Amino acid sequence: MTNQLRIAVIGTGLQAERRLSSMVGRKDVRVVCIAGRREEPTKALAELFGSQPVLGWEKVIKRDDVDAVVICTPPHTHLEIAATAMEAGKHVLCEKPLAITLKDAEMMVSVAKKESVVLKCGFNHRYHPGITLLKRWVEEGTLGKIYYIRSRYGHCGRPGYENDWRSDPKLVAGGQLMEHGIHVLDLFRMLLGDFHTVVGFVSTSFWPIAPLEDNAMAIFRNKINQAAFIHSSLTQWRNLFSFEVCGENGIGSVEGLGGSYGVERAIFNPREFEKPFREEVTEFRGEDKSWALELEDFILAIKTGREPSGNGRDGVEALRMVFAVYESAKRLSPVEIKSVGALRS
Repeated sequence: MTNQLRIAVIGTGLQAERRLSSMVGRKDVRVVCIAGRREEPTKALAELFGSQPVLGWEKVIKRDDVDAVVICTPPHTHLEIAATAMEAGKHVLCEKPLAITLKDAEMMVSVAKKESVVLKCGFNHRYHPGITLLKRWVEEGTLGKIYYIRSRYGHCGRPGYENDWRSDPKLVAGGQLMEHGIHVLDLFRMLLGDFHTVVGFVSTSFWPIAPLEDNAMAIFRNKINQAAFIHSSLTQWRNLFSFEVCGENGIGSVEGLGGSYGVERAIFNPREFEKPFREEVTEFRGEDKSWALELEDFILAIKTGREPSGNGRDGVEALRMVFAVYESAKRLSPVEIKSVGALRS
C-alpha cells in the first residue's frame, strides 16, 4: 500500500455511514469510492463524504487504486464480495456476522490465508473505552480469578422493523442474538477464551419476524467451569447495555454505550466484607470513537502483517456460538459448541 490506505466502501446504509465517518480527516486513509445498488443513495452518500459513487460492487473490486474494501452490506452477500476482493489482493473489513453459514465464514478465512491479506470482522464493541478498561482489569488480575460474566443487551426496535432487511431470513443468519448479541459473545471469547458447552433458549415474543427471534437467553461454560450468561432482546423498551465480570476480588462492569444506551461507565466494586459497599466509577465523555479505533487496528494490521483484534477466526467462532445457541434451543438440551456446523447449506 501507499502512504494512504485507499479504501472502497461497499454499501450505503447506516453502517456504511458510521464507517465513513470514522475515516473523515485521517491523513492515512483515502476513500476512493462508495459502491451501492441504487443510484440515488449511492450518489448522496458519496457527495456527503466527498468520494466517487459507483453502481455495483463488482466494478470496484479489481481497481488498481483500491487497497482495501469495507463491506457494509447484508450478511448473505458477504462471502461473494469478500472472497472476490481478497482474491484480487484486497484487504477486507467485513461487518458482522462474517457470513450466514459457518461454511461460508470458514471459506473467507481460508481465502484470506491463501492470498496473504487481512480479514477483519466488524466487532467495534472491542474498542469501547469501558470494555478496554474492563479487559485490563481482567488481564492484570484486578478482579482476581474470574467466576462468571453476565450481560444484558437490548433495544426497543422501531415501527416497521418486521419490514427491514434484518427481518428477512433469506438475507440474515439469525435474529436479535445474531444482530446484536453476537457482539457480546465475541466479548465473552475475548475475555475468557473458547467455550465448551451452551444451553440456550430463543423466542419470538412481540415482533412478527418468526422464524427469527426477538429474544434469546443462553449460558455458556468453558472447560474450567467459568460461565457466561447473555440475554439479547429486541423487546427492551428502554435501550440497555450491561456487561459484568465477577471475580474473587470484585466485580468489574460496563454500563451504557453512549447515545440512547446512556453514558458509558466502567465500574469496579471490590470485595470488602467488613467495609461499606463502595464502587469506583469512570464515565466516558464525548462521541463514540470505537469505529475509528477499529479502523486504526485494521490499518496497523495491514502495515505490520499481524492479525487484528476481531480477526476472521474470531468472526467464525462468534458465529459458531450463535448457531450453538440455536441448536440448543431446537434440541431443548445442552450442546457442545465445537460440534456445531452451519444450520443451512
